[in-house]
Amino acid sequence: MSQSLADDLPGGTGNGRLRVWLKSSAYTRRLLLGAGGDPWASAPQYLAYFSQAQGLLRPDVAVVEVGELFDAWLARHPAVAAELGAKRRLSYPLRKLLEQEAPRQILAEVVEAVIANLRGQTPLVLAMPSPKHWLHHANALAGRVGVELDPDGVEDAAMYMADLLRSVSAYAVGGVLLEEHPADSDMGVTDVERYRPLINVAKHYRWSLALRPRGAAEWVSPSLAEFDAVISPTIRAAAPTSSGVDVSAALWSGGALPALGQGQFYFAEIPADHEPEHVLESLTRLRA
Repeated sequence: MSQSLADDLPGGTGNGRLRVWLKSSAYTRRLLLGAGGDPWASAPQYLAYFSQAQGLLRPDVAVVEVGELFDAWLARHPAVAAELGAKRRLSYPLRKLLEQEAPRQILAEVVEAVIANLRGQTPLVLAMPSPKHWLHHANALAGRVGVELDPDGVEDAAMYMADLLRSVSAYAVGGVLLEEHPADSDMGVTDVERYRPLINVAKHYRWSLALRPRGAAEWVSPSLAEFDAVISPTIRAAAPTSSGVDVSAALWSGGALPALGQGQFYFAEIPADHEPEHVLESLTRLRA
């Protein structure tokens, strides 16, 4: 496999070698580090955890969870957490969080170490909360309850996230995944055109861009055509965009798995509390 996600995606210009994309951080952290385990204190500590997790699951995509890094760092620095709500502006908590130099430095060191470890065999994807979700989450961290998001605030969030991505632009990142949260659809429809700052940064650095939306409403946006992959249980992207078929529910319940069509790959999120034997058996079935 190459360093670029686009090169491995099925359909489009990819060669189709990507068959199974796993979201496994909650599971591997619990299994390898114990409940509450934190691999984010330093790049060497993260790499030790990461290499074990890769060897255990052998995924087609190597994923670094950027949101988890910032959450873990903030938990170790309560003084910064107390400052997130210092200004009333909707986007201020996220701006304050993402401008912190220390977690940015950890991210850069982690990305450099992981890329060296992968040796160009597997694409590295930076998984991030979507601008809408990270905006809402940062406000919750600031102690704000019942916050109503607005389109301008979401676009501001995308701008701050784009600036964060520029800080790792020197490295051979394979792609970026933006993930909505299951509850995000309750906050109303967001046109992904508001994610334009992130779309532009990804295009500028020639990084593949993937989206994991929740709910079908966002599919009406023409901006989705600029994503290289869309991951969903139900949404199927039009060519040349690849479709990640989220089979998490069927896989862990022992249900029937759908056959993959042209331009499609499997996506599965591993529950944190599942037993290793069941996980490995299920992944064997998925890869068969």
